[in-house]
Amino acid sequence: MIQKHTLTIGGLAQAAGVNVETVRYYQRVGMLAQPVKPLQGARRYGAGDIKQIRFIKRAQALGFTLSEVAELLALGSASSCRETQVLAEIKLESIRARINDLVKMQNTLQQLVTRCNTTDDATNCPIIDALISDE
Repeated sequence: MIQKHTLTIGGLAQAAGVNVETVRYYQRVGMLAQPVKPLQGARRYGAGDIKQIRFIKRAQALGFTLSEVAELLALGSASSCRETQVLAEIKLESIRARINDLVKMQNTLQQLVTRCNTTDDATNCPIIDALISDE
């Protein structure tokens, strides 16, 4: 168990599974508080800071942008489950749309690869032709 405010920035980064520059970036954009630096020493971080960084990274892994993560952090402190659900539903719809786009891309590429397999080296490459085409 991490004692209250005993970690340096390097220790925080290691405990949270990120690098020091990530911690500094989160501080610059206001997603993580920067503790006051004592006159003779280094800033110290605690378990709450680790938890905050892990929250950010988990939300990003679910596809949330940093801007959306900031909204989630604000909602989390206000215990606004309904608003959080709405954000999650919007993200879910966005992911579904991206999946549909990816499936279309996959099908198109599969068709082009199949056409490549049925043509000889003397003809133009169907993939290049499709990319050059104005249609």
